[in-house]
Amino acid sequence: MHAQGIGFWLTKRRQLSADKEVLVDGDRRITYAELDLRVNGLSHALQAMGLKHGDRCGILAFNGIEYVEVIFASANLGLILVPLNWRLSTAELVFNITDSGMETLFFDTQFAEISAILTKQANLKRMIAIGKGSDQWPDSYEAMVVQHEKAAPVPDKPVDLYTPHIIMYTAGTTGRPKGAVLSQGASFYNAINLMVDMNFKPEDRNLSVLPMFHIGGIGLFTLPMIYVGGSVVIQRVFDPAVTLKLLKKEHITLFFGVAAIFLFLIQHPDFDAELFKDTRIVMSGGAPLPVSLVRRYHEAGIILQQGFGMSEAAPGIATLRKDLALKKAGSIGRPLFHVEARVVDDALKDMPAGRPGELIVRGPNLLQGYWNRPDATREAFSGGWFHTGDLARMDEDGDLYIVDRKKDMFISGGENVYPAEVENVIFELPQVAEVAVIGIKDDQWGEVGCALVVVKSGENITDKEILNFMKNRLAKYKVPKKIVFTDQLPRNAAGKVLKKVLREKYF
Repeated sequence: MHAQGIGFWLTKRRQLSADKEVLVDGDRRITYAELDLRVNGLSHALQAMGLKHGDRCGILAFNGIEYVEVIFASANLGLILVPLNWRLSTAELVFNITDSGMETLFFDTQFAEISAILTKQANLKRMIAIGKGSDQWPDSYEAMVVQHEKAAPVPDKPVDLYTPHIIMYTAGTTGRPKGAVLSQGASFYNAINLMVDMNFKPEDRNLSVLPMFHIGGIGLFTLPMIYVGGSVVIQRVFDPAVTLKLLKKEHITLFFGVAAIFLFLIQHPDFDAELFKDTRIVMSGGAPLPVSLVRRYHEAGIILQQGFGMSEAAPGIATLRKDLALKKAGSIGRPLFHVEARVVDDALKDMPAGRPGELIVRGPNLLQGYWNRPDATREAFSGGWFHTGDLARMDEDGDLYIVDRKKDMFISGGENVYPAEVENVIFELPQVAEVAVIGIKDDQWGEVGCALVVVKSGENITDKEILNFMKNRLAKYKVPKKIVFTDQLPRNAAGKVLKKVLREKYF
């Protein structure tokens, strides 16, 4: 794996497809040649500031051309980039900054206020302003890019695919966040996996809507598109009306989102299947995809595929073949080309087909370890495989189904209950917009289910109607004992419902 790092992709693309449009960001459009020159300028500027191989730098910004440039400039120099989630609290951001040991922060001027607080609380030494009004700051991003030479930079130490590149902090749904260290090779193999399994081509145009502080915004499919010579249309933040317009206007061929995004799109008054006519891959991942949503898209004439990934895998792990999207709705399909997967018991013995166990995986796209957490790394890789923490089953064909998060499963009267299975049934009710099922303590059964339901605007349904609907479709012990109606469900950046928050809020 001792090939050049991924910064080399732009050098090569400038030779092969200099005038090809690579990034679209609002009114801005740049070619591969322009992107390479700008990234080289930024790389030299960072070297002039004293940044060296292995130094950590953070970025707190909305999606944009600059975000992609920072990813590649850090790759050029062997820097380790820490994408920061702008939805986090100040205390959470300070933790990620101090835990990673970064001293340099790129920040969008819209986050100037919080960035000033972070500078003081986390002892940041260098602040680089991006965006409107950035020229008012001592270190302005655009000035750095244009003032420095455009020749390819020479890093102070060799950079290859083993070089650590990104620390992606986990959502922190349990305990304190852990920083997954992804090498440049992880992004390379993620690109190869997706090219092989989805036949990416230079003609493809990807719409990037997931935030780039999340691995989905980087790996699905921004970096793979640049590797293959395609184009990426960047949406600054997700807005369903804007997404629907861009699908048509930009002739989008690849579109990846989370289940919540596809729900918002199909519920939007502007939704029209015709807007997807150029889109050959419409894929969901990052959170369970309700079978009912797959059916709704199919009825509209759109094949909604399911994929599965993790921050720790850069992120691709598995995908369901397009021709099986409806027939095997609910399945995440099979492991990507350079990924191996097994479903095992606690002794790491393979479970028979149809029986749930933990999903464990291995491949060159996986994390090198958790930053400064050798204990967590050893635990995650016990037995030589990465333990996903997801309960899954494999059918006779080798297709995988995520049963639930291992930690979300609860035991009621001695029986295992998998909330995702119950949620899928409740989702079949046309009045239901969102649902989350959690286990709550019960004196008689140990734990019982509680369903938190968001009803669609203008619709009405009672808890009795929901319970009666489930009684004919689920075993009695799986039917929640309590229904709670709420206006919205708390979600993280990946669109996953934060069940820990729900447990704390309601119980």
